[in-house]
Amino acid sequence: MKVNIAATKTNLLRVKKTLAMTREGYELLDQKRKILMTELNTVVHMTERLQRDVDAKLKEAYGLLDRATVVMGRKRLEGLSFSIDIKSILSLSQRRIMGVSIPLVNLKTAENPPYYSPYAISFYVDETITKFKEAVQLLAQLAEKKIALLRLAKELQKTIRKVNALEKIYLPYYSVSLKYIGDRLDEESRDAFSMLKLIKERLGK
Repeated sequence: MKVNIAATKTNLLRVKKTLAMTREGYELLDQKRKILMTELNTVVHMTERLQRDVDAKLKEAYGLLDRATVVMGRKRLEGLSFSIDIKSILSLSQRRIMGVSIPLVNLKTAENPPYYSPYAISFYVDETITKFKEAVQLLAQLAEKKIALLRLAKELQKTIRKVNALEKIYLPYYSVSLKYIGDRLDEESRDAFSMLKLIKERLGK
């Protein structure tokens, strides 16, 4: 590695200080990288689990909807759907992990059952409503985790690039520079000592 820096005591002190700061920055960023990796792995597992739960819940809900349609007919079922008054209230907040904003999605359901007379209504209708409400809750959680996943992955990628740059470029450069300046100063010191000794010997004759 080519070092283009004057071998002076001022530069030696400056490079020592810069190297110490670079090492400290590397350690902090490496620690951040490990924390982000742990958090990312946790979110990945939670996202996979939620995705499976959502798929299963939607499959169950649509299966019940198909049964309700068969029992009651599409037209009547569609008419009933207009009487169902369910409102979803979505609130968003956030928490921070190593400088990354992670969304917190809170979904509340406001409803006023019963929506219709139970007379001649298939129990599949009530079951369908319940399952779709559960599916919506799971979808809100899944959305939260997927956004967190994207943001954590982006921040981790940036952190890894910085860690790699410090580890493979800056730390080696400043270490080599420090050694180079130290060696040159030692060499100059030895040369000066030899010269001084030679002068004293000649003056002593």
